[in-house]
Amino acid sequence: MLKRPLLIGTRGSPLALWQARHVRALLISAHGLDEGDVDLSVITTSGDRIEDRPLREFGGKGLFTKEIDEALLGTRVDLAVHSMKDLPTELPAGLAIGAVLPRADVRDAFVSVKARSLGELPEGAVVGTSSLRRQAQLRRARPDLRVTDLRGNVETRLAKIERGEADATLLAMAGLERLGLVARATVALSTEEMLPAVAQGAIGVLCRAYDAETVKLLAPLHDEATSICVTCERIFLATLEGSCRTPIAGLAEITGGGALRFRGLILKPDGSAWHGIELAGTLESAEDIGREAGDELLARAGPAFLASFR
Repeated sequence: MLKRPLLIGTRGSPLALWQARHVRALLISAHGLDEGDVDLSVITTSGDRIEDRPLREFGGKGLFTKEIDEALLGTRVDLAVHSMKDLPTELPAGLAIGAVLPRADVRDAFVSVKARSLGELPEGAVVGTSSLRRQAQLRRARPDLRVTDLRGNVETRLAKIERGEADATLLAMAGLERLGLVARATVALSTEEMLPAVAQGAIGVLCRAYDAETVKLLAPLHDEATSICVTCERIFLATLEGSCRTPIAGLAEITGGGALRFRGLILKPDGSAWHGIELAGTLESAEDIGREAGDELLARAGPAFLASFR
């Protein structure tokens, strides 16, 4: 039993609650805690309040984490559970990633009641997604499609497809798996077809950097392999976001031989131009690989490519 209950800050969406409850269960199991030793605190974020416009108009990253992290810094909660892809590359001062959980499926799912694959969608079909990354890759692969914004949590977007508000959408396979909705995926897209978002499929647990007791409690939950890959991807993203705002995708994977393979991609929003890169190296060089990939793409793309996104 702990000296006092641990309080986990989380958003109130079904997926966020699943993630927070998962972390709670892992903590209880790892340390033999009582059920009352760990509880949840649901916090509404800026991203939850914005329902009628694309989140990128308001700054994008951080909109689903800001208020929860403020509660953590203010000691109103002890932990914050986030989808790693929602985390800004620079954390608020005083916070640290205490654990990165083993990564789930990194792929995107194609969801449609009208076609069995992206290639089977008829010319002019409407694909709804609020992700700039997905929109750009869709337009690159199928410039004949109409791509529109589609907001809401996983269940809301699935319901909109069922109602015919769009002919198809793309969702993270990891989210569908966690919610028990894998059967709703028409097909999983390979990472060659749709390179995922940086840190897609990974869950991070934040704590106060000086809170040694909580850092120790989180240690058994940490997956080093996932952390290495996500670190590489986040360094890549940080390098690019320092100079531009553009659709970005990145995936680091540990190969069977124990090396780190990284693939990165930046695109124009309309998919008319893009630059990709693939690098490999040792696990210890994860940060260097991510930084080198970002610098190389910035050099290749040049100021003309990047200027319109600033």
